[in-house]
Amino acid sequence: MKIARFSTGGDPRFGIVDDDALVVLKGDPMFAGYEPTGERVPLSDATLLAPVIPRSKVVAVGKNYAEHAAEMGGTAPTTPLIFLKPNTSVIGPGDTIMLPPESNQVEFEGELAIVIGAVARRVRPEDFAQVVFGYTIANDVTARDIQKADGQWARAKGYDTFCPLGPVIETEFDFASAAIETRVDGVLKQSGNTSQLIHSIPDIIAFASNVWTLLPGDVILTGTPAGVGPFVDGQQVEIFIAGIGTLTNPAKNRGY
Repeated sequence: MKIARFSTGGDPRFGIVDDDALVVLKGDPMFAGYEPTGERVPLSDATLLAPVIPRSKVVAVGKNYAEHAAEMGGTAPTTPLIFLKPNTSVIGPGDTIMLPPESNQVEFEGELAIVIGAVARRVRPEDFAQVVFGYTIANDVTARDIQKADGQWARAKGYDTFCPLGPVIETEFDFASAAIETRVDGVLKQSGNTSQLIHSIPDIIAFASNVWTLLPGDVILTGTPAGVGPFVDGQQVEIFIAGIGTLTNPAKNRGY
């Protein structure tokens, strides 16, 4: 089931994607369930928003594909390499990635993202499904030159607009083997598969929830395949994951 968060000019609402329409729900299905209002909204009349605004945090996993770890000049870590992005970095499909003037090398990183649906603390790997609401697509946008200069990742990955999410949450996603592709202005840049994840989704959830209590609406980015690279003002980044859809965002230089 694909869940969208959308607007038709008023407050955000939630709906189930049904062909070319949205079956409008009475509330946020993460908390209120799937009770329909009886209204249907054509997708063409709706603006899709970030499908979730993390309640407290975005957790991300670095170097979780072997070829990406190699292209970054190192080996894959033996345990998940986790870091945080602020929830203020989240934007939705079609929203603009604002390129900061401090960076000359902003790069895309297409990723599968987990949406947490229950309070999760020290979750065992075999129980991971109990705390998952669904899955979406993410772009772990990174100012690579700042990442190298700082020696840590908070600023480079934490700018406003540096975590596009969407276009929907798929609640029944099969992550065992799903293609991931990233294109810039239609040119294929990344091509990977979730079967190549070094640390599995159950293990990532267990590891992260041993460090932080995960709250409903928190998001975990699971890592990016090889092929990361720069994009610039005026270009468009498209990330496709089979079974979920395509997340598209334009880029624009940010003035002071």
